[in-house]
Amino acid sequence: MNFIKSKKGAIGIGTLIIFIALVLVASIAAAVIINTAANLQHKAARVGEESTKQVASGIQVIKVVGYTPDKKSITKMLIFISPNVGDEIDLSTLIVTLSDGVKKISLVYDNNSYLYTPALDGLNGLFTSTVANDSVWTPLANDIKATNDGGYFGIIVLQDGDGSLNNTAHPTANFGDKVALAVDLSDLNMQITPREKVYGEVIPEYGASGIIEFYAPSTFTENIVPLQ
Repeated sequence: MNFIKSKKGAIGIGTLIIFIALVLVASIAAAVIINTAANLQHKAARVGEESTKQVASGIQVIKVVGYTPDKKSITKMLIFISPNVGDEIDLSTLIVTLSDGVKKISLVYDNNSYLYTPALDGLNGLFTSTVANDSVWTPLANDIKATNDGGYFGIIVLQDGDGSLNNTAHPTANFGDKVALAVDLSDLNMQITPREKVYGEVIPEYGASGIIEFYAPSTFTENIVPLQ
């Protein structure tokens, strides 16, 4: 057996201190790496969850119907919506935008403008004086933000199998629920006349927006006017 006699080993307290320092540095570095990896994993999971909400959830506009009392201009409008397959939607966070090419308004939810599952006779019943004198319409005339071109919309719950919408502060819709958003155009000074183009969006907190886009008919022959 050959021994390396020309090499000397470092011994003593100095060497021990250096060895301990190397171990401590390695431990700290490992802890930092592990902590960073955990934070990145948490952020990645959260981003993935939010991305899933954005992709899978959203609002679809089923139809838009207007009401004209004099058959000359539409003064009230109902926007029928339903959630897409995906996460539940808190309707109190919705923003509705409408524009006629000249004026653009943004509407938010007023929890005083709420009617739960009305027992009415079809579409015509939603626009009768019984509903118009109820809380669905009257709060829309209050606190209209004319300087900001904004106002409020009401909510009429039409279908709610599990009662998730039975909360006026935060009505929450899930798949299968159907709701009508009530907009008083006369109080917003944005009545719709024949052949007028209107476009906008129903924007949820998460997910895809529902699109509103239509041309009003050239003549209004009935009080109830299908728009989209």
